[in-house]
Amino acid sequence: MTDRRSTTSMPGTGLRVGVDIGGSKVAVIVVDASGAVVGRELAPSVAADPDLAIKQIAAVIRSAVAAAGSDMDAVEAVGVGVPGRVDRATGTVTFAVNLGWQHLPLGERLATALGVPVAVENDVRTAAAGLHRRAPFGPIDDLAYLSIGTGISAGIVLGGRLHRGVRGVAGEIGHVVLEPGGPTCACGLEGCFEALAAGSAIARAGREAIASGQSTSLSSLADPTAEDVFAAAAAGDAAALAIVDTATTWIARMVHALVLAYDVRLVAIGGGVSKAGGPLLDRIWAALDAICAGSPFARELLSETEVRLLSPDLEIGPWGAIALIDDGPPAADPGRRPGEEVVAREAVR
Repeated sequence: MTDRRSTTSMPGTGLRVGVDIGGSKVAVIVVDASGAVVGRELAPSVAADPDLAIKQIAAVIRSAVAAAGSDMDAVEAVGVGVPGRVDRATGTVTFAVNLGWQHLPLGERLATALGVPVAVENDVRTAAAGLHRRAPFGPIDDLAYLSIGTGISAGIVLGGRLHRGVRGVAGEIGHVVLEPGGPTCACGLEGCFEALAAGSAIARAGREAIASGQSTSLSSLADPTAEDVFAAAAAGDAAALAIVDTATTWIARMVHALVLAYDVRLVAIGGGVSKAGGPLLDRIWAALDAICAGSPFARELLSETEVRLLSPDLEIGPWGAIALIDDGPPAADPGRRPGEEVVAREAVR
């Protein structure tokens, strides 16, 4: 946790701030020492320019604290979840594809701007920690949170602990190639899960349906969104139904993959696409049933797995950011022993 303030406030005596930075919004909650929410703020997404982004994020945080009837002097620490690859120890965002940030020392710069300690983690892994803490489906210590919005990623909790992986990128399944030669993804590869089933991919498929001359109610819209496509599908639009069925088939396959890879009890689906609600979940389950029909093994695994949609009212992103503060700084990396890399290479020759 990056600390730029000189203060003697004791843990548990001040406010804590949880920040969730997404591709389309910044959500902030402020909690007091008892864990009660005393302030909230929601703002549009931040700029790609790092200097402007820091100012915007700091302004939203200050506004949320002001809504709590206080100021930054009363804030104990700030936790931030942000898209992309994050060095948890330094608070540096090394690569955020959908925000356009590279090698941004977000924790250090926010701590300097706000005068309080700042902890930074990947947004979806942060949200997974928030899901575990909020436990809307009961106390489950092995779970996967699948976030489908502007981008796609997963956060994994195993044995009650957030699983980050060796490089801090565990769960970056949005960039798994599912359809070689498919649409180009923001990461540079073709046919990634994100390029096939994210909200932006669904919206793009809607535009393509219009451009190809298909008979669809989407033609009345200048720039249909994923929400528009789901609404058209719910109304029985054949072109929109085909788009939704394709996307949910990819989602179901990844749910199955997460269960196989991590043997979790719960896969919770959130993000902007989850706003489609029950009809979305019904279609995902229909696609899962198709997988099960051809595999008794898949049927057994998935019958023992909860697949749920999350309500945005749970605020798992900001709550996960609060958990970052409560968990404290990450354990120190013992580092690689001299010659370890060479030995590892020799072993595979």
